[in-house]
Amino acid sequence: MIPQLTLGTNGPTVGRQGLGCMGMSEFYGPTDQPAARRTLETALEAGVTLFDTADMYGQGANERFLAPFVAANRDSIVIATKFGNVRSGDGSMSIRNDAAYVRQAVDASLERLGIEVIDLYSMHRRDPQVPLAESIGAMTDLVQKGKIRFLGLSEVTGSELREAHAIHPITAVQSEWSLFTRDLETSLVAAAAELGVGIVPYSPLGRGMLTGALPAQMSAGDVRSQWSRFSTENARHNAGLLAPVSAIADARGITPAQVALAWVQQRSEVHHLPVVPIPGTRRPERLLENLAATELTLTGAELAQLESIAENVAGDRYPDMTETSSARETR
Repeated sequence: MIPQLTLGTNGPTVGRQGLGCMGMSEFYGPTDQPAARRTLETALEAGVTLFDTADMYGQGANERFLAPFVAANRDSIVIATKFGNVRSGDGSMSIRNDAAYVRQAVDASLERLGIEVIDLYSMHRRDPQVPLAESIGAMTDLVQKGKIRFLGLSEVTGSELREAHAIHPITAVQSEWSLFTRDLETSLVAAAAELGVGIVPYSPLGRGMLTGALPAQMSAGDVRSQWSRFSTENARHNAGLLAPVSAIADARGITPAQVALAWVQQRSEVHHLPVVPIPGTRRPERLLENLAATELTLTGAELAQLESIAENVAGDRYPDMTETSSARETR
């Protein structure tokens, strides 16, 4: 069983590593659903208790996919879902944080998941035009009504976290954090440590790039083929940055993915705050490989070898960076 920790001050106790479930429904090509269901069961048996989804994943399909698993294990898991990213029929995306939408979205997620209360409910993306007092105020009302237990945010700056936390305690912030992406260290990490807020790193394996095992050709429906970080030239450059990761992995007899996850988990000791990464996978064997990293500790010398990787990565992490926290750091 993997170690457990408390996610934020007075937050839920969860396994040191969670499971991101997005890819079980879309974005990374076809899914073997029986294998994905075995992955969920294997995760729980190994001590994973935080299972992460969002209403936009598969336009609700991911929440519905998880519903039977949630129902069978309701008292053993912490289910996290999110609102705010709104997808239209033509595939375009918008953001809504207004109170009316928050109330509408939570009821829809509760119905799809087949539960009465969401353990961790997060604002998936921030619309700066909507005051945090309105959106966090609406989420606070949902806590009082018993529809959610803990509040979360995603892709916010340190100042936004402080403002939201002053309205209602925030349990965790979900942001991208890996050897390839360290944007949140600009202001968020320090604020979270000061406030007792946990960090839930998504894409801790750089969307697969840090495994060193990406296919030369993306499958149909794989969203990464549209992102500059994975373009032929940038992918070749970024693969070259994995040399120290591979060297550490070879010396220890482990995988590059385990080195990358150990680095993320060790941010907890470096920055003095709870860190629970949620690598996504649809295969039980890959899940067990990832979980083995919870027992690893990198040495100071190894950490030093990895320190400069992020600053040399080529390509943005999203095609449109305007909705990320880094786009609002100077505002």
